[in-house]
Amino acid sequence: MNRKVVTFGEVMLRLASPGNLRFSQSGHLNSTFGGGEANVAVSLANFGIPVDFITRLPENDIGKWCEQEIRKYGVYTENICWGGDRLGIYFLETGAVSRGSNVVYDRAYSAVSEIAEGMVDWDQIFEDAGWFHWTGITPAISDGAAKVCLEGIQKAKEKGLTVSCDLNYRKKLWKWGKAASEVMPNLVKYCDIILGNEEDAEKVFGIQPEGVDITKGKVEAEAYRSVGKQLMDKFPEAKKVIITLRGSVNANHNSWSGVLYNGKELLKAPVYEITHIVDRVGGGDSFMAGLIFGLLHYKDDQKALEFAVAASCLKHTIYGDFNQVSVEEVQKLMGGDSSGRVSR
Repeated sequence: MNRKVVTFGEVMLRLASPGNLRFSQSGHLNSTFGGGEANVAVSLANFGIPVDFITRLPENDIGKWCEQEIRKYGVYTENICWGGDRLGIYFLETGAVSRGSNVVYDRAYSAVSEIAEGMVDWDQIFEDAGWFHWTGITPAISDGAAKVCLEGIQKAKEKGLTVSCDLNYRKKLWKWGKAASEVMPNLVKYCDIILGNEEDAEKVFGIQPEGVDITKGKVEAEAYRSVGKQLMDKFPEAKKVIITLRGSVNANHNSWSGVLYNGKELLKAPVYEITHIVDRVGGGDSFMAGLIFGLLHYKDDQKALEFAVAASCLKHTIYGDFNQVSVEEVQKLMGGDSSGRVSR
């Protein structure tokens, strides 16, 4: 049995306008929960990996509702910190064709934003853990969240855990006084696995591939060899750099793939054409969960990458942040069956 994976970050109440309605057209909003590290935790639990999600929730009915929702998927929640006054919220308006989706955050003074060093017992949490995952969203929330994230990363490295991060640059979040470029290097330098999308490395570290324009609807995998090498040069602890490759034809039709650079070779995954996207939020998180599962299960970089891309391709067919698919469904797609036939 694998040692557990620990993820740390904020989970929010998601309020989304139905279908493709604009906020101004909607008479009601659909409620679910989501957040980068919680999304990874739920996916891993669905894949049968023991996982412990660490966050801070307000001790009220909304916080308890959120905790129950995460726990029902098999995620361990006993180490959640309780305190603060409110759960963060994000509003989602899903785009269509040439109109992109829009996210509005309402997370100021959330329980996680007011977290402080010493609130999380990392020694106890990491006692039976083998992997720690965080994203660039967490240090963007507040100075306190950034410090607690660093606290966890350093303790994880001290105990010999594999540490992974998803760079996840969110320009709407870095408002507490420091820029991502000032904070992130000191956290990423401890990481064994670095994941980003086609823009993250540029937005956070100024590292970019040559001749790539994601607005053209096609992203060339080979162009990201230099991104992987530059990130490894900057962060020598890193053993693998992975880039998700999304080509946006329009809001409903994306191409989807990924590459993995391990210091020696650039591995490439198949390209999927996702022509009828149900919900792309959480796509990168489902990729990260698939990658963690693949690296633990297959112990083969190419297969791990292919599992991650197939898992996240399926996520685009699932409403909500959480990727509610099984290992068998992912492996079926990996094997070439994308027919969508009824299983009887």
